[in-house]
Amino acid sequence: MDWNRIEGGWKDLKGKIREQWGNLTDADLDKIAGKREEFEAKLQQLYGLTKDAARKQIDEWMTKLH
Repeated sequence: MDWNRIEGGWKDLKGKIREQWGNLTDADLDKIAGKREEFEAKLQQLYGLTKDAARKQIDEWMTKLH
């Protein structure tokens, strides 16, 4: 799945995102609004990840969506 599809279906994917990253709030998800850079930054902040680690987690999660 490519990021354009994630961004377009952001509202529908919120539940799956929260299953993976339970520390994200609805307010966080609304603010991120499907923007990958915002998503990476929020994961870095909440989970103490590096930018590369956040990107890797998102990429791995995306491959599971297929």
